[in-house]
Amino acid sequence: MAWKRFIIEFGTGVDVHGIDVTKAAQKAVKDAVSHCCLTGLGETLEIENFLENVKVEVKICSPFADKVDRSKVLAQLPPYKYCDLEIVEGGLTVRGTNAPQFGVGETIVMVNAAITVYVNR
Repeated sequence: MAWKRFIIEFGTGVDVHGIDVTKAAQKAVKDAVSHCCLTGLGETLEIENFLENVKVEVKICSPFADKVDRSKVLAQLPPYKYCDLEIVEGGLTVRGTNAPQFGVGETIVMVNAAITVYVNR
């Protein structure tokens, strides 16, 4: 058996007031996952145990990549046995509104996620 790519999906997450790249990365992963409905795994490929026969690779592109909490990002995925996470510098920062009552500053951070789902065939 070998891992074969089944789907690639993309998501975006933003933290408007907190400069929290982990929160933005979590939102990006949730966004990508919410675009996927993997009915083909069971109905077409006849995979019964998704958690054992599916592998997920997540690539995060984030400003301040070293500040992203890996475990919190991976927690946005179903508990697959095989999950990999790569975090690279990128994403976007932009000046927002300085409203101290909502967060720590005026910088808005945007994070992108790409999720690749593989099946063991």
